[in-house]
This record gives sequence, C-alpha cells and structure tokens, in this order.
Amino acid sequence: MVKTKILVATHKKFAMPEDKGLYLPVLVGAVRNYRASIEYQRDDFGDNISNKNPNYNELTAMYWAWKNLSGVEAIGLVHYRRYFFDGYMKNGLKNVLSMDEVDRLLQKKSLVVPYKRHYYIETNYSHYVHAHHSLPLIELRKIIAQRNPAYLSSFDRVMSRRSAHMFNMFIMRKKLFDAYCGWLFGLLQTLENTIDISNYSVQEKRVFGYLAELLLDVWIDQNNISYEEVPWNQLGPKHLGSKAYHFMLRKFGKDEKTHFE
Repeated sequence: MVKTKILVATHKKFAMPEDKGLYLPVLVGAVRNYRASIEYQRDDFGDNISNKNPNYNELTAMYWAWKNLSGVEAIGLVHYRRYFFDGYMKNGLKNVLSMDEVDRLLQKKSLVVPYKRHYYIETNYSHYVHAHHSLPLIELRKIIAQRNPAYLSSFDRVMSRRSAHMFNMFIMRKKLFDAYCGWLFGLLQTLENTIDISNYSVQEKRVFGYLAELLLDVWIDQNNISYEEVPWNQLGPKHLGSKAYHFMLRKFGKDEKTHFE
C-alpha cells in the first residue's frame, strides 16, 4: 500500500470525504480565513506562503505540504468542489477515489491526473489570453527561456495544444512531487518579482494559480512522465451557459474577464 495523502484545498468549512486516512482538508489562506469552528489543517503553519493565497489559490496548500508534510509516499491535490472519482460522479462525495483505488493507480503509474479539458477551437495559449491578462504568460515564457531553457520547446508545445490537464489536480509519488514543486515555485516566485499585478482585479490577481494549471503539462512533457488519467467532476453548479456566453464575448473583445468558481 502506498501511503498517500490527498490535500483538499478549501477556504471555508465544507462537506469533506469520509476517508480521513486518505483525504486531508487544508484551509488555504488560513492567515486570513481561519475561524475557530474550522478544524482543518491550516496552510499557515511552518514554512508557508499562506498570505499569498489571493494570488496562488490552492497552491498554498501544495506549498505547505511540500515544506511540512512528512511520512507519506505520495501526495495529491484536489479542490473542495472538484475531485477525482471512481467512474463518473453519481452520489456526490460517496464515490470519490478510495484508498484502494489510489493505491492501484499508483502501482501502475507514478502520476495521476484528470482527464484533459478540450478547447477544440482554441489553443491553450489563445484560451488563456482571451480569459486573462496576456503579460504574465508572455513574461513566464521569457523566464523559462532564461532559467530553464530546456523547457522552452515543451512550453511552446503545450501552448499550441488544444487540451490540457487543468485545475491543479494530481496525485503523484513524493519524489516527483518534490521535484515538481521545486521547479514550479521557482518559476512562479521569479515571475512574481517581475510583474506588477497591483491594478489587477481580484480574480486576475489569482494569476499564479492560473498559470500553474498549464505548467503541469509543460513539466510532464519535458520530463517525459508517464501518467494515468482518471475521471473528475465538480460538485455544485458549473455555470456552463454563462461560461460559454462570456467566452464568446471575450473572444471577440466585448466582455470583461469574467470567472466562476
């Protein structure tokens, strides 16, 4: 059995999976979001970037685990409303991946990711710049060219694709997790020191979390990491109609950048 912890990033008290041996709720942005009634692991203990949660989203849970979580052989990250499922979601949290299923997957591959999200009429690059400010992505490419030039061709390949493993969701062996975190946070912290986001909207200030969604595939591509894809789903409303409407408006430059949780 692979000793695994799947972090459930949340900013508030919410229904959680029953398997407390596998799932570890982590209160992100705990430096601001902590309330006495929330008995989750806080991301502001030990070496942490909890105060950066408005910019890094669920990555503050990931950083906390990288620096502080010991005694595990694999680490996963999901969102309090987005989970991996054993087959497609039928009964809410009742059929999220179990310990046995996670172990089976990790015995086959060292990395588990969600099924890709497909854009069809857009590339990953065009989809990003139609939804967000383009400057951070442009500057990120420059930083990769300077810091990790071997990754540049993988970055360009991923940006030209029409699908990606999104949402910063994964389960991976600890050795891979440590390597990925070292690479990812090195890039994002360099970018953070390069761009000025002080005038960005609250949603656009989450830029480093958004960029990380694309960087996972860059890292996978460059390191030729074999992975297992599994179903994922989102609890609660998905706003699909509104998302499609605002996407078309953004594509033709007629809409402010609108986001939904």
